[in-house]
Amino acid sequence: MLERLVRMLVKEFIQVLRNPRMRAVLFVMPVAQVIIIGYAVSTDVRHVPMAVYDLDRTPASRDLISWFEGSGCFDVVRRIASEAEIREVLDTGEAKAVLRLNRGFAETLAGAGSARAQFLLDGSDSNTASVALSYAANLSADFNRSILAQRFSRTAGVRLEAEPVGLVSRAWFNANLDSRHYFVPGVLAMLVAVITVILSSMSIVREREIGTMEQIMVTPIGRLEFILGKTIPFAVIGFVDVALIALITVFWFRVPMLGFPPILFLGTALYLLSTLGVGLFISTVSATQQQAMMTAFFFMLPAFMLSGFVYPIANMPLVVQALTYLNPLRYYLVIIRGVFLKGLGLQVLWPQMLALTLLGSAMLLLAAGRFRKTMS
Repeated sequence: MLERLVRMLVKEFIQVLRNPRMRAVLFVMPVAQVIIIGYAVSTDVRHVPMAVYDLDRTPASRDLISWFEGSGCFDVVRRIASEAEIREVLDTGEAKAVLRLNRGFAETLAGAGSARAQFLLDGSDSNTASVALSYAANLSADFNRSILAQRFSRTAGVRLEAEPVGLVSRAWFNANLDSRHYFVPGVLAMLVAVITVILSSMSIVREREIGTMEQIMVTPIGRLEFILGKTIPFAVIGFVDVALIALITVFWFRVPMLGFPPILFLGTALYLLSTLGVGLFISTVSATQQQAMMTAFFFMLPAFMLSGFVYPIANMPLVVQALTYLNPLRYYLVIIRGVFLKGLGLQVLWPQMLALTLLGSAMLLLAAGRFRKTMS
């Protein structure tokens, strides 16, 4: 049995790796994709283009504008001279926000009143608008505190008291709240799923298309040896891709790996049980490689959407939340982020490991049962 399995593995490795383009797809493209997607997928908003409509034109109004511009969150791209230009810059997308300061801003501020500033946003991009609005609120609060400090320091006999409540915030596991630390490990799970599901989904149907399935059926090789021969090469490729992407994640994007790497590879092994099982099942129900590839894509899209990678699972309807328990990507994302950002071990991640084991075993058994019917 072992000799037949080794020969089957050699055949599969030769068939997969003999084409230079396929080698590039398997090992070069994942590296290129994780670099490109790692830079592209980010919810951090910096250097928002902002226009300024300053009707006051006083040192106080210029101080507030400089406060926004010096924060690094906003870039002043245009000074507006009329009301009509506000709509123009927002319509054309030249600016995503407009800071408007009316006449009397400095006078009201000097009189200890509440000076008003209007902040207009392009709401067509809701994510950028909400983040920019949060930045603007924080900047205005900081500017207010600086004005209050100046007033107290200039008032003789008045001592600046401490605030009644002081809130000191601290983020664990991602001190700077860098969204790249959240998304890049998720890209690893996504790329591994794409590669293993698509490759394995075309493995059996390819044998049928090129006419070698009949030759395999008359050989002494058993069903278990055939299934292992079809899954082990793609599992090895998956591990190599995980290692490459993990190195890029740590040394290129500076995402810390606080956990033990063997825990990551154990979770990967269990994750590959599911993705390869799904791919093999697709391969047994597909008549052509094109049909297998399309079916794999139809599986991958809902898997990504229901994994929590983009949208929080807690925000989904209860029925959809129940469906996510059948999604292996959901559990693998918890394992990856737990190992990278939290340094978690088996004592915490064992529920995810168990879920992947059950899902992977079920998918492989289902694929093996379907393959038995195909062979008969």
